[in-house]
Amino acid sequence: MTDVLPNFKYHPNPVATGVINAGQTQCPVCNRQRSYVYEGPFYSREEVAGICPWCIHDGSAARKYHGCFQDGASCEPVDKAEYLDELVHRTPGYCGFQQEVWLSHCGDFCAYVGYAKRRDIEPLMDELENDVQRTKRDYRLSDEDFLKAVDGALCAYLFKCIHCDQHRVAFDSD
Repeated sequence: MTDVLPNFKYHPNPVATGVINAGQTQCPVCNRQRSYVYEGPFYSREEVAGICPWCIHDGSAARKYHGCFQDGASCEPVDKAEYLDELVHRTPGYCGFQQEVWLSHCGDFCAYVGYAKRRDIEPLMDELENDVQRTKRDYRLSDEDFLKAVDGALCAYLFKCIHCDQHRVAFDSD
């Protein structure tokens, strides 16, 4: 029998984004043998490996190790404190080059869609205008250089609002 993965509101497909993978683990939190293992960021004083998705989802991993899966200071503002609690303590993170940023929209965090390349960004340019303009300004890039950089030195992290489906994008560089 295969374990059914829990649903994560802010990271709906962590297998596709590569932070949860099929593989046997003896979870250090619940001590159960599991068929999926978390391989994304976890910030705690202890080095912890092999956490299962179920212990992320119910918050027991964060509680046991006094840790978090996302730096709350690197999140955009939201309307309710419980949104931040769910994101940092009960949602798989994602791996970035530098400090990961979690974007928000409609007063709540967006769902992380995954890494994006130029082919993903170009059809959404109108929708992503504010994020793209800010990045071009921050990195001093022309329109042409920006699109080249998305397939080069810039890494794009695509998000989608869980309320209105608006896309957002964050960038960092190696």
